[in-house]
Amino acid sequence: MAGKIATRNAYGEALTELAEKYPQLVVLDADLANATMTKFFAKSYPDRFFDCGIAEANMTDIAAGMATAGLKPFTNTFAVFAAGRAYEQVRNSIAYPRLNVTVVGSHGGVSVGEDGATHQAIEDFALMRAIPGMLVCCPCDGHEMRLAVEALINYNGPAYLRLERPATEIITDEAEGYTFELGKGVVLRDGTDVTIIATGINVPMAVHAAEILSAEGISARVIDMHTIKPLDEELVLKAAQETGCIVTSEEHSVVGGLGGAVCEYLSGKYPVPVVRHGVNDVFGRSGTYAAVLEYFGITPEGIAGKAREAVSLKRGK
Repeated sequence: MAGKIATRNAYGEALTELAEKYPQLVVLDADLANATMTKFFAKSYPDRFFDCGIAEANMTDIAAGMATAGLKPFTNTFAVFAAGRAYEQVRNSIAYPRLNVTVVGSHGGVSVGEDGATHQAIEDFALMRAIPGMLVCCPCDGHEMRLAVEALINYNGPAYLRLERPATEIITDEAEGYTFELGKGVVLRDGTDVTIIATGINVPMAVHAAEILSAEGISARVIDMHTIKPLDEELVLKAAQETGCIVTSEEHSVVGGLGGAVCEYLSGKYPVPVVRHGVNDVFGRSGTYAAVLEYFGITPEGIAGKAREAVSLKRGK
């Protein structure tokens, strides 16, 4: 493993490192540069950074206008505001005319911690993937985030990128055969009994869950599904056919996110048991991020438990 870094920190660093290579890149923020880590870009490229204040809807419309002039805007705020407060503007001003804007939602999921339920976006995937033509991406670690940022700069169309607050271990830089491509999942560990399809900070947890299961004689495949829409249907189908049951794991509601996407696809293509792991259709809670994740069972042990359940369903027990 190559240490820990929050994906929001890796994101801010990547924007700054790539700015000279991509002069069309501009960054907008809603008065949260110290939290979204766009402060690095603002310091190095002040003429290409725009603090729009606590006015997320306005920021979104400004970005849409910039995109029509050939620029590549990245808008930044907390995920609960990016996907929630500015939803209408994202839908109608960016996605409907298919403008080249990346909407960035930082502090996604319940790991926001002490900020509590009002600031814990557990429905942002669902909101964004319901918008026609919107790409939805949630990298799992700092290495993958850096690759995702450059891929999104080169992507032509509306996209949503989720960042998370806590530092998480970097696993993809040492993963054998790892490559990053939008819309393509990555097998991080092979297995034959069950497949765990995870996104975001749940991916390193899924790798540890597979280690727990291996000690019990259960062989678990782990897929890093950094792009939730478009879903890598070919990889999901292959996993269903070869392992016979699936666990989806996300720091999001089990309604409408990665689990929903996988179930929607497999139910019509190749039905197998699918057990969804995440927040069970309730609002978040306030506490340290570790305590909140533990409360909701978003841990390696929680994922392992869902895998055992999926295997039992497959065996008809």
